[in-house]
Amino acid sequence: MTCKRTKVSFQRRDDGSSHHCCVPHCSVSARFNSSVSFFSFPKDDELHKQWMINIRRDNFVTTNPRVCGLHFQSEDVIEPPTPAGRRRLKKGAVPVLFPWNNFTFLDPRPEVWERTECPDTECINEPFVGLRYPPDHDYCSITEPAGLDMVMSLDHNQELHAEIAKLRNQIEEITINSKFCLERFAGSDDDIRFFTGFASHAHLMAFWKQIEPATCRIIQVLQPIDEFFLFMNYLSLGLMQRDLAHRFKIHHSAVSRIINTWANFLYTVLGAVGIWLDKETIKSHMPEVFQGYSDTQIILDCTEIRCQTPSSLLLKSEVLSNYKPHCTFKGLIGMAPHGAVTFVSSLFEGAISDKDILKQSGIVSLLNPSMAIMVDKSFSVEDCVPCKVYKPTCLRQKAQLSEPEVRKTQSIAKLRVHVEGLIRRVKERKLFSTVVPVSLTGSINQLYAVACLLVNYENRPLVNDWATNG
Repeated sequence: MTCKRTKVSFQRRDDGSSHHCCVPHCSVSARFNSSVSFFSFPKDDELHKQWMINIRRDNFVTTNPRVCGLHFQSEDVIEPPTPAGRRRLKKGAVPVLFPWNNFTFLDPRPEVWERTECPDTECINEPFVGLRYPPDHDYCSITEPAGLDMVMSLDHNQELHAEIAKLRNQIEEITINSKFCLERFAGSDDDIRFFTGFASHAHLMAFWKQIEPATCRIIQVLQPIDEFFLFMNYLSLGLMQRDLAHRFKIHHSAVSRIINTWANFLYTVLGAVGIWLDKETIKSHMPEVFQGYSDTQIILDCTEIRCQTPSSLLLKSEVLSNYKPHCTFKGLIGMAPHGAVTFVSSLFEGAISDKDILKQSGIVSLLNPSMAIMVDKSFSVEDCVPCKVYKPTCLRQKAQLSEPEVRKTQSIAKLRVHVEGLIRRVKERKLFSTVVPVSLTGSINQLYAVACLLVNYENRPLVNDWATNG
């Protein structure tokens, strides 16, 4: 049975009636409808049962249910209505017009396209006009594109992926360049040498691999390798802590903690490595130019680091140098004949003599009569070491040196000049080539020892070719 009714206009009722049609999926309401009638269920039991069967509401229980007039055939409704405007049904009339028996009727509420002008009416699919619910559609199905369209789509996707990869690389590059970190300078050995003192990025990473396992014990503000990079910047460039704070975008108090932490950490880690070599190891690496001095165990020399003048007169008198007109710290450093740093003393006040430093440094206990040391002519230590001492001949009261003495002085001077190169490498650290502030007095020993010990890791050997240098 198929029947269609003409469309009627719907408007809000004034009497506030709230009748609703009880037929499933029917949304007709008297509140917004003044022209559709609503009929109560008949009192006759058989007819009432037939209504329930037709509207498919078995076991339906509600107070005064209603069925709208849209579900009845036009001949079942008595026309005209009563003077009060009410319509009545003929005796024995039952609702028969429903969506499940192929009946369709216009939705009482206007659809979107009925409220908006549509310039092209041909775009509406005619069979669906008047249906409130469109037919089922499989939204999981994908329409296969044509062959050419598919190829063009794949090419376009590849171009998009390439563009995305390019943009990601640009973002990563911008992010790295905006940060002051080791990764930013990894491609330039000149920058690595300038900021850290290591000869190349490979030298730096080789050293990092040795100390990295122990860095897990450090409480970190930045990435461990970036904190190490910050410390090496401080050591190599002597930068102010506020400058480093701006470079690494952290608080200057965090910079101070990082410097102190890494000074103590490297002092402990590098100090745990035994740098003093036994006599057999020294002999196995002895350069040929030491033929006349083959028993030399170590070449020693003292160095001075200028410090800020303290306000206390007592402290000033202790750190005032005997050789220079300013306050200094003084330390003893030694290297093996083949160029390795094998001894570093603590720093002492500048007023102390070289002889007293040697006594207090602890190196005397490491020497034995089968060894020899090589020192400058100002070191008068023959009476306080248990071994032979090689040093240039001093004129003293002589007018001039004899020919053998001149040759001996020249040969020793050529051999011990490399310890001065070692000291120069340490002082290439700007922190030690400028005036050390009094505020660093508590950590200057650690910083100095670390700078000396790093010489064994950061660069090429001090003595590259003894034959050439000789």
